[in-house]
Amino acid sequence: MVNLVAVQMTSTPDVEENLSMVEAELARLKSDTPPLVVLPECFACFGTRDRELLDVAESSGDGLIQRRLAEMAKRYQCYLISGTYPVKANTDDKFTATCQLYGPDGECLADYKKIHLFDVAIDDNTGSYKESKYTQAGTEVVTVQTPIGNIGLAVCYDVRFSGLFNAMGDIDILVLPSAFTQHTGQAHWHSLVKARAIEKQCFVVAANQTGEHANGRRTYGHSLIISPWGDTLAELPTETGSIQASCDLNDRQALKAKMPVMQHNRFRSDFV
Repeated sequence: MVNLVAVQMTSTPDVEENLSMVEAELARLKSDTPPLVVLPECFACFGTRDRELLDVAESSGDGLIQRRLAEMAKRYQCYLISGTYPVKANTDDKFTATCQLYGPDGECLADYKKIHLFDVAIDDNTGSYKESKYTQAGTEVVTVQTPIGNIGLAVCYDVRFSGLFNAMGDIDILVLPSAFTQHTGQAHWHSLVKARAIEKQCFVVAANQTGEHANGRRTYGHSLIISPWGDTLAELPTETGSIQASCDLNDRQALKAKMPVMQHNRFRSDFV
């Protein structure tokens, strides 16, 4: 059994305030075994202008956010998915939206850089989004084998691109830190998250931002934990806080035996 947890936040531009919010949620967790805790996208700093995130960006492997994440994972004995925070890229005018997995010993086990960037126009208060202006896209698909299962990492807008998940191969748990807008979330959030769970026959932990932020952006909330069959195991509508579900990975093995979708997939990456 593995305890899956999604933390829902209304993150602010204040890094220390957001880190304190995360620690408060972790302190409330009760689990007999190390849980997998997923934070939302932009958990450490949200609601400011994208340009100002360059000042928050840390060097890979060194910085306040990374130290605090490692300390919290160790103190609260959990597998901790960092959501995303800005990490310095190879040019001075860009950062990467980096999502990391920390183990219960405080070690960083995986580092994923968001691949698909949100450059869109939608009918909300912001109107136009150009994430690529200051964010450098990642290029690598990331999965990591852990004692609690094989975990695939993706972020927010990635959820619309099924090829990414096909490239992950067989995973037990998909983590999806997000900051879905109110407009797109209301239209597509539940459908997309459930689709990924059903097609991968895996558990999905989708942690979202919620509410109105300092810059006027509105995010959808409705963090989800979904079963490999597409059932909603837990959902948090619009308030901040956390949800959790105790899951048996044997359930997905039984489903795969009855319906071997991956074997039947004629377009998987290893098909010859």
